[in-house]
Amino acid sequence: MLTLGIDPGTATTGYGLLVEQGDRLVHLEHGIISTNKSAAPQARLRLIYTELKRLIAKHKPEAIAIEKLFFGINSKTAIAVGQARGMGLLAAEEMKIPVAEYTPLQVKMAVTGYGKADKLQVQQMIKSLLALAKIPKPDDAADALAVALCHLHSYRMLSL
Repeated sequence: MLTLGIDPGTATTGYGLLVEQGDRLVHLEHGIISTNKSAAPQARLRLIYTELKRLIAKHKPEAIAIEKLFFGINSKTAIAVGQARGMGLLAAEEMKIPVAEYTPLQVKMAVTGYGKADKLQVQQMIKSLLALAKIPKPDDAADALAVALCHLHSYRMLSL
């Protein structure tokens, strides 16, 4: 199953593509969608939406996994991340791709086995589990790969 993982953000949205081949997970691509901080919010959201649709059209994933919104202290940031997340949900819906959503805790548990793992622990496990030469950069792309990996480890149980 080809899965597109998305780590939403208005400044930087990370993405990662993994495919399940038998009992192996194969890394296809990862990267980020960066927006100009001085651009209008609607222009930034349009760029995220357009680039996600381009990635979906190019790779034709069978599933999209997106990180659920985590409300921390800064509600302004949470709202902006929620808007970026909405662009991923809209792109998936328009392209008729099923979406799975995972909390940061679920992602960390799936990747490291420990729900309070730090970013470096998650990145090191991504490197190890996907047999990569180095930790994927930037952090947002590594997080998106972790979301995709979480889905590939979880989707069979979700369909029961």
